[in-house]
Amino acid sequence: MSSIVTCKYCGATQSLEELKPGMAAECFRCGSAISKKTPNSLARTAAFSLAALILYGPANIYPILRMESYGVYSENTVWDGCSRLFEDGQWFVAVIVFSASILVPLMKLLGLFFLVSTTNIRSAWLQRERTSIANAIEVIGPWAMLDVYLLAVLVALVKLKQIATVLPGPGLFAFAAVVLLTILASSSFDPKLIWERSPKANA
Repeated sequence: MSSIVTCKYCGATQSLEELKPGMAAECFRCGSAISKKTPNSLARTAAFSLAALILYGPANIYPILRMESYGVYSENTVWDGCSRLFEDGQWFVAVIVFSASILVPLMKLLGLFFLVSTTNIRSAWLQRERTSIANAIEVIGPWAMLDVYLLAVLVALVKLKQIATVLPGPGLFAFAAVVLLTILASSSFDPKLIWERSPKANA
């Protein structure tokens, strides 16, 4: 079964045959990828998103950094950073940090897990709304700045060693795992599967 697709880069309209898992199609004009079939898309997305959700708690509860300077010992979590920004009156920055590091990643993971659960049973329920959720996840993806936050923590580990004893906390390893798993979960999900129905539904 073939379908008509338009390349998002050059705008060329072309006919595309149904792809098998692991295959990809390129635009005849510019050579850009116009479609791909990810093997075991739902299983991969479910595994990655569930693992990220399990590690999400430890990543935000346990300390990311442990610092000792002149006998003063402190531990810091992601939530501690947001709280201190609020206490210092930097409300706008605190909201941005909270949204990008805690709220948006959680919404993204819950959204992916919901899409996988409903798509796995080939449900025809609210397909338009579920497609909108998939689009929303793609839009808010760049705002889930877990990787940027992780990079900032690693830079702090290197820079602060000159003035204090800085050690990675147990939460840092969970946080790094959440970053990697979230990226893998987002790249594994194929939104086209939302519109694939079972033979019974087609009938």
